[in-house]
Amino acid sequence: MASWVLSSERCVFRPLPAAFSRPKSGLRSPASLKPLRSDCSRGGGLDLCRPVWLGDRREWRLGVSAPAMMAPFADDMKDREGKGERVASGCDGEEEVFDPAMPPPFGLAEIRAAIPKHCWQKDPWRSMSYVVRDIVAVFGLAAAAAFLDNWIAWPLYWVAQGTMFWALFVLGHDCGHGSFSNNSKLNSVVGHLLHSSILVPYHGWQCSYDVSGAEAILLCTAGGLVTGHTTRTMDTPRMTNHGTRFLSEKLYKSLDSLTQKLRFTMPYPLFAFPLYLWARSPGKTGTHFHPSSDLFLPNEKKDVITSTTCWIAMVGVLAGLSCLMGPLQVLKLYGIPYLIFVMWLDLVTYLHHHGHNEKLPWYRGKEWSYLRGGLTTVDRDYGWINYIHHDIGTHVIHHLFPQIPHYHLVEATEAAKPVLGKYYREPVKSGPLPLHLFGVLAKSLAHNHYVSDTGDVVYYQSDDRLSDAPKTKSH
Repeated sequence: MASWVLSSERCVFRPLPAAFSRPKSGLRSPASLKPLRSDCSRGGGLDLCRPVWLGDRREWRLGVSAPAMMAPFADDMKDREGKGERVASGCDGEEEVFDPAMPPPFGLAEIRAAIPKHCWQKDPWRSMSYVVRDIVAVFGLAAAAAFLDNWIAWPLYWVAQGTMFWALFVLGHDCGHGSFSNNSKLNSVVGHLLHSSILVPYHGWQCSYDVSGAEAILLCTAGGLVTGHTTRTMDTPRMTNHGTRFLSEKLYKSLDSLTQKLRFTMPYPLFAFPLYLWARSPGKTGTHFHPSSDLFLPNEKKDVITSTTCWIAMVGVLAGLSCLMGPLQVLKLYGIPYLIFVMWLDLVTYLHHHGHNEKLPWYRGKEWSYLRGGLTTVDRDYGWINYIHHDIGTHVIHHLFPQIPHYHLVEATEAAKPVLGKYYREPVKSGPLPLHLFGVLAKSLAHNHYVSDTGDVVYYQSDDRLSDAPKTKSH
């Protein structure tokens, strides 16, 4: 203990700096000691340590209400951070450690109670007003682009229209979760119209999306979307991991090098959605279009046939328009905006679960729970786009309570923050356009490749062949 001294500013033990010599003992005999003078004052609820005189020597005492703590070495700090813990020093010198993998000290009931009651109310008229707004915008943009018909306007149109296609998708997504209205028939009709118009099989997507994030063995970040489907247990073999690029170490290493590179190299992952609809993810079989696919339950056959029929009908409409207007005009008016929509979908759903600046856990077996799965999702700020795509970036509360309408998500999130505490990760504020998120995406794709086949709480690891950094765990 001769190599440790007490700090006069904070009640912690710290190693003696090399510039100072170690103190020698040399205490006087009891007879020569003068009485102690109490000089510790109280501040901020803690006794602050001040020097007092022991004889004619300056010694130290600790206030009993302030626990002594050993100042961690740098190596210990790095080790904690490597496990996903957030380590920081407060103004009083006490280290603050937060491990996002620890079970939260609250439950769903506490979060639910904090959310105002009106946030749970679904207004079908208000929901329909957003549908009308978006459809008017879509046709208005198409008419303006066709009228101007010049190569200055077309790129602007493609980006704007692709973003509006993405907005239509979000409203159809609300129908699939039942947050559009309490009328299941209205949800189904509107959902089919919106999703089919952008070549998404409504029931095929809904059935896979509602069980997303729960693997047969490894249950991950998107687990909240199991909500409301009591017939789908967590050992169902058809569960998928939509919204993530989850791969186990064994599965990842079974892929050929070209597949690995394409899967994690920009911009290819931004165009994965159409392939996912037809072939799903590596290691899984089936398709979102065929009722006999192992993705669906037997009682969903009629619904899947309906959505696939609507999808085929939309393809027929596009083929007819190509005959009337010419394939080039349809490509400019619909085809390229569709690709922009696909980019939006892949970007947003990926960033809901990846790319946070701190490591987020994945869970296996009993370590997973509905709440813990939902809490490892990430909110994102999209600047002006927040309003256009119906605040889909406010995603944590949506995962926990997908029945809340999109127009109440921001208010519900603000109300829940005091309960969530550090389990809620405040999104980085965006400029008018969320250009910063492309950097976040690129960094995550470079480092988040697979998770270990062993362990109940695991983190992403990097394949150093695809990353400039050494092979390490990542967020």
